[in-house]
Order: sequence, then C-alpha cells, then structure tokens
Amino acid sequence: MFAGLTDRSWLWLAAECYFVGLLLGTWSLTRRNRQSGVALNTIIAVGYLFQLTGLWLRGRAVGGCPLGNTFEIFQFTAWSAITLYLIVGVTFRLSLLGYFTSCLAAAVTIVSLAIPAWDATRREHIFGGNPWIELHAAIALFSYGVFALLALTSFMFLLRNFSLKHKMPGGGFTFLPSIMDLDSMSVRLLVIGVTLLSISLAVGAVYWLRDLQSVNLTKLLLTVTIWLAYAVALGLRLKGKLLAQRFAWAGVILFGLALLSLWPVDASRHARPAPARVSR
Repeated sequence: MFAGLTDRSWLWLAAECYFVGLLLGTWSLTRRNRQSGVALNTIIAVGYLFQLTGLWLRGRAVGGCPLGNTFEIFQFTAWSAITLYLIVGVTFRLSLLGYFTSCLAAAVTIVSLAIPAWDATRREHIFGGNPWIELHAAIALFSYGVFALLALTSFMFLLRNFSLKHKMPGGGFTFLPSIMDLDSMSVRLLVIGVTLLSISLAVGAVYWLRDLQSVNLTKLLLTVTIWLAYAVALGLRLKGKLLAQRFAWAGVILFGLALLSLWPVDASRHARPAPARVSR
C-alpha cells in the first residue's frame, strides 16, 4: 500500500494525521469528552512514524540530516516537538498538551508542504561529511522543538490563569493541568532547551575554532542571541524575577522570535557557496 511513496508523500500523510488529531481534539473539547486521549495519542504516534519515515528517506537521499532548506528545518522542528511530547506528554497523561501539539505540528507541516519555494532545491551533503557540524545542527533544531513544547505549556498556563481570574472552571478549561503543574513543566522544558542549545553551540565550537573562516556569522549571531534570550529568561525565573504570567508570555514570545530567526539563518546559508545541488 505504501510502497513507492516519496518522502513528501510520507510527510503529507503525517500532516494529515496531525490535522485529524486537531479535529479529534477540538471535537472532544466541544463534547467535553475525556476519553479521547488514547485515540489522540495513537493518531499522533502514527503521524510521527510517517514523518520519521519521510525524514529518513529525505536524509538518505541528501546524504545526511535533512536540514538543507526551510522546508526541512520546519519539518524537523515539528518532529522534535512531537518526539518530546510522546516522551513527556504521554507519560504524564497530558491529553490537552497532545491537542495543542497536534495543532502546532499540523500548522507547521502543512504550511511547509504547501509552500513549494521552501523546498525548491534539495541540498546534498550540506555538512560536507563533518559529523560535528551535523550534530550541532541536529541538536540545535531539536532544542527548538523543546522550545515549541515550552510555548504550548506557557499558552496552557495563560488559559488556566484566564479561567481562574474570570471564574470559568468549566468547558475546555477542565482539561487543563493545574497552574503549579504547568509552571513546573515549563521550567523543566526551559532547562532542557537551554541545555541542549548550549551543547549544540559547544559542539559547533569544536569545529569552528579549527576553521574560523567557515563560520557563518549571521547564523552564529542569531543562534547565540536566541540562546542568550532563553538563558536570561531561565536565570530570571530561577531568581524569582520572572514569574507567573510574565514567564508564560516569555515562553510564547521567545518561541515566535526563534521561529522568525530560522528564515535569515537559512537565507544566510544559501548566500554562501553551496555544495552540490540535486534538482527535483
């Protein structure tokens, strides 16, 4: 049945699964049905396997981790967020987090698939066979997936806070975890994200210090800026100076800025002499 499918076909199947998860979650919220958690997680898991297959086929075709254009970067970020949700969200039975994760994954995957220009050219061996740079890029993008999940838990915190302030405990708000649980999870996700991005920069530095001329200054400055912003947010949170709504808003806004930084990062990379290209 699936024989002969291209990588994009697998990724479309994944996007459709995430979209079905979005519809199922919306239906459950309107019907106040708490029994859809298993069905939602199953659909997300199937979509995850489809997306993993598509990315694997893409990686095999380009000879490395598929991070050579905007399309691949967005797909990898969505995959990272789903990976973390399947580890964290399912373990703690956070069905509403699954709903928001499927919303994010559906939006990111469908938009990236629907814009042909983002995948107009596939770049082959973009890391030049250098495992350090490939590892650096993969960890950095995975940290963005962590920050995506942080943005979702922050958004859930804002919703829960709104329901409490306006005395609206019913409806979809009943699915939300407590304020304390959401805050604790957000802090943990921020620690994980900052740690991963720090490791990514450290791994990249191992190679950059050997060949400073290979450093893409635009990409490096943007990545360090994102890392610094999240690190400052973590420091302020641990010192008790960024709490409650402000901390939640920081999680949402910083992820928006992180997503926006992906375009100039990818554009600056294409501005450099590119490796061999594979026309589609």
